[in-house]
Amino acid sequence: MSQSQIPMLVSSAAAAAAAGRWQDAERLWAQVLSLDRHHVQAQYSLGVHAYQKADYPQALELLRGAQRAAPRDPMIPLTLGVVYRDAGQADREWAAIIESLAIDPYFLPALLSKGEALQRRQQQRAAAAVFRDVLKVAPPEPQWPPALHRRLTQALEAVRLDTEALAEYLGRSVVAERALLDSPQGSRWDEAVSILAGRTKPYRSECSQLYVPRLPALGFYETSLFPWIEALQAETAAIKAELAQLLVERPEDFQPYVAYRAGDPVNQWQQLNHSHAWSSLHLWAHGAPVQQHLDRCPRTAAALGNIEAVQIAGLCPNAMFSALAPHTVIPPHTGETNARLVAHLPLIVPGQCTFRVGHDWRTWREGEVLVFDDTIEHEARNDSDQLRVVLIFDVWNPLLSPAERAMVSSLSSAMRDYRGAQQA
Repeated sequence: MSQSQIPMLVSSAAAAAAAGRWQDAERLWAQVLSLDRHHVQAQYSLGVHAYQKADYPQALELLRGAQRAAPRDPMIPLTLGVVYRDAGQADREWAAIIESLAIDPYFLPALLSKGEALQRRQQQRAAAAVFRDVLKVAPPEPQWPPALHRRLTQALEAVRLDTEALAEYLGRSVVAERALLDSPQGSRWDEAVSILAGRTKPYRSECSQLYVPRLPALGFYETSLFPWIEALQAETAAIKAELAQLLVERPEDFQPYVAYRAGDPVNQWQQLNHSHAWSSLHLWAHGAPVQQHLDRCPRTAAALGNIEAVQIAGLCPNAMFSALAPHTVIPPHTGETNARLVAHLPLIVPGQCTFRVGHDWRTWREGEVLVFDDTIEHEARNDSDQLRVVLIFDVWNPLLSPAERAMVSSLSSAMRDYRGAQQA
């Protein structure tokens, strides 16, 4: 038998191992090693076979030989670490893991082994820190390698438990200071604790159109900033009566809010696309009045007329009755521009209806206006058995001066003109 037969033997050995014919594979690898005593794959594979038989001295000898032949392969010292672990040599196992990571600091199996070794040493917090790095290096969960899936799942759980423990510890540590804060300040620092612990991410303004720099990323705005709110809330009963009439007499005017054309990417809107589970009746749409609907709702139209209209070309104002069917979820999403805010006047609100903007969850209360920045990730849920309806409309961000509002309108118009000319 000559060295020219090595490629054929390697192929046959790999095929035998893949088929679970371990004795055949071992015999073929031994033949390879007899022809080339420095063959890396043969030494490594025979070392693994010896380990599986619990012949640790032989496994170590073969794996060390493979390592001398291929000193830059991070898998070899990592496998040596496994042998050391099962042989009860924890310090040598740790040194082998570190050696593997010295070759490739992002080697996922070695990072997992490092975290697992720390867990066995009862260093749970240090292990969680390593597992956080593991989850940064690993692909998204649906793409996890099958061979590592169980270990990655355990790493994820270790991080979750550590995150909850850390958040609880941080919260306990600032109880006295937290008690001195008013409601808006307290909410800010509750979120700071959550972010510091890694429970949630920072929520920032994400605009699909015009982004105004240097505006604070506030989720919900204090109602005291909007002098029109009290008068609008006083019209709740009248607006609700007009809504009730529309629901009885013109239910067909409520159309799916999400209506992508065929071929458009729908992403998170798949379940709601062209669905009446989330429907709306527009009073204003993309800056234009829907007169036939306004005519049927004179009290609502008059109430909206007392609110300073947002003028952004092709975008605002918008106003609509938004209906969310029972057991329907609007998935997390963001809006077009932080120059405008979105207001809700809740009209029909059964229990178990909740709304999140960034870190903060709220419950709609009939007749109580909420104003929020829709460019911060938000979502809504109706977990009840009844319909939920709110009046939604746009308002200016109160932190913009009149001159800045004019800039918003001009920039948006220029952008629309440019895009329109390009399409033409």
